[in-house]
Amino acid sequence: MPYKFEQLDVWKLSLEYIDSIYELAGRLPKNEEYNLKSQIVRAATSISLNIAEGSTGQSNAEQARFLGMAIRSLIETVACHHLVQRRNYIQDESLLKKVYEDSQILARKLQAFWKSLSNPQYQIREHSPAYGEDDLI
Repeated sequence: MPYKFEQLDVWKLSLEYIDSIYELAGRLPKNEEYNLKSQIVRAATSISLNIAEGSTGQSNAEQARFLGMAIRSLIETVACHHLVQRRNYIQDESLLKKVYEDSQILARKLQAFWKSLSNPQYQIREHSPAYGEDDLI
C-alpha cells in the first residue's frame, strides 16, 4: 500500500518542479553554490516535503497548514528565480520561462488544494483505514 502523499497529483507535480529547479540551479555560477543555488534547491525540496508531511492522517486544518508552508516555499523559489534573472546568470530564456510557468501551475494547484481543505463546503475527506503492521501510513 503506498503512502497517502504518493497518490496526490500535486505532490507528483512538485517533483517535476524540483527537477526544473535542479536544472536551473545547475546552471548557476560557482560563486552562487552556497547562496542562491542552495537556497532555491532547499525551497523547492521543501514544497514536496511539506505536502508529504501534511498528508500523514492529520486533520484537514493540519494538512492545510502544511500546504500553506509548501506555498510559501514555492513563493521563495519564485523570488530566487527573479534574482537569477536580475543578475543575468542564465541566458536560456526558454528554461527561465518554463520554470516560471511551472511555478504558476503548481501555485494554482496548491492553492486549490489548500482552499478545498479550508472551506467546509468543499471538504475532501479521506477514509482512514485501519492499518496493520505491514501497511504504510
